[in-house]
Amino acid sequence: MAAAVPVSYHGAITKAECEAMLGKKNKNGAYLIRESETIQGAMCLCVYKQKVVYTYRVLKTHSGHYTLMTAGGIEETHFKNLEDLIRHYKKKNQGLAMHLRHSVKRKTAMLIKQPAEPQSMAEPQRMAEPEELDYEEPDYANVSDSDYVEVLPE
Repeated sequence: MAAAVPVSYHGAITKAECEAMLGKKNKNGAYLIRESETIQGAMCLCVYKQKVVYTYRVLKTHSGHYTLMTAGGIEETHFKNLEDLIRHYKKKNQGLAMHLRHSVKRKTAMLIKQPAEPQSMAEPQRMAEPEELDYEEPDYANVSDSDYVEVLPE
């Protein structure tokens, strides 16, 4: 099941479009999240402060958590989802040029691509009847909640 996308997420908009939207809002602490144009799979948290847009790279870790890219020697903070990340950076003095105050909401619903279903054939073909197989269930022992099982020799 896919996680909900925050309303401040704008998808694949350009840096120029982002800056125009934040400039139109013209409020310190206005922010939005967009796809990175330079790093595939990364996102950008863009924050407006005194007519300047500060951009922070948001990365998704192998465990599925989100983090802001940090300078060397600075500890990363991991978040379960984008909402937790946003909630954290709404607090003052968390390392951003300006804490998040005003979400720039997207005007349209995000369309999330669903996996394509196999193409149906115009004329269904008849399948041959399956052959009867002489199949015996394998003998497993020590089965637990683990993904691994131990097979006993016969």
